[in-house]
Amino acid sequence: MSQLFKPSANSIAKISLLAFAGTPVLAILIGSTISRSSANTRVGLALEQPIPFCHQHHAWELGIDCRYCHTSVENAAQAGLPQTETCMSCHSVIWTNSPLLEPVRESYASNKPIKWTKLNKVPEFVYFNHAAHVNKGISCNQCHGAVQHMPMTYKARTFFMKWCLECHRDPGKYMFTDKKNPQLSPREQVFNLYTKYQADPKMVNMNEVEKKLLSGEEQKLPANMVKEGQELANDRGTQTKQLMDCSVCHY
Repeated sequence: MSQLFKPSANSIAKISLLAFAGTPVLAILIGSTISRSSANTRVGLALEQPIPFCHQHHAWELGIDCRYCHTSVENAAQAGLPQTETCMSCHSVIWTNSPLLEPVRESYASNKPIKWTKLNKVPEFVYFNHAAHVNKGISCNQCHGAVQHMPMTYKARTFFMKWCLECHRDPGKYMFTDKKNPQLSPREQVFNLYTKYQADPKMVNMNEVEKKLLSGEEQKLPANMVKEGQELANDRGTQTKQLMDCSVCHY
């Protein structure tokens, strides 16, 4: 009886089996790469806004306090976006005829709020409270990057669950503390950092943690200061075990 399959059929069968087994793994790797790319996370991409607002000009060059526009960041879950009246408190006097600010004037005249494009958001099943973080000494730059140097604001972090858990496991490593101003509360220290930066833009009198934070890098204490961070978290009444409970962030 003649042979039904050529010897090469064995090789083809082996390759087919390997391809069949490897396809799901390859699909997962490709999917993971795409989901973590800036095309999906939009990290580093400045999205179009109704008004080309420049944080660098307002927060750094003019030195306007973050809380002037984000009025509820210290006492509410949402940081809040500026009302048109807030914008007009300045622009009713300066740049009054600028075509770039026409949407602001139109909003003020029609009493319709400006619809800003949201850059940073978490899924609907996730709860995040700005006040809880700021009042423990978590700097704005820790999550949002060096906003004070962004001409057009963009998303600086991915906000993946793994990233959040790194902080919740050991929050002391991420808390900002200014040893030169111990009389200030953790919340006051967070915002005082930007005032210090205005007075010392070359950061001559700032420590390495402050320099990293202001440059947009994540603030992590060196290994020899980990214990100090743990003590800081305890002093501020942080319940680390509770932070690892799913119900803290998820409905």
